[in-house]
Amino acid sequence: MLNVLKTEMVMDNSHRLVLSDVPFAAGEKLLIFITTEAVLQNKLAKWQALFKETQSLPQLQNITEKEIEAEIEAYRAGL
Repeated sequence: MLNVLKTEMVMDNSHRLVLSDVPFAAGEKLLIFITTEAVLQNKLAKWQALFKETQSLPQLQNITEKEIEAEIEAYRAGL
């Protein structure tokens, strides 16, 4: 099971972050990714614009659910 912690903090003048009561075992190696809400929102907006542009391509307008399912199965089968 993937154990993930998402939290939000506001940086204060000390420029220090302190996490407590995290759901990880002592000695467990952790990966920490820190970003700002503005950067995350910007990336999200870019992904949404890409999805909207991709979905509006003329060649995608006639794809059926059956074709999508077949493509997924082919990918899973390594074809």
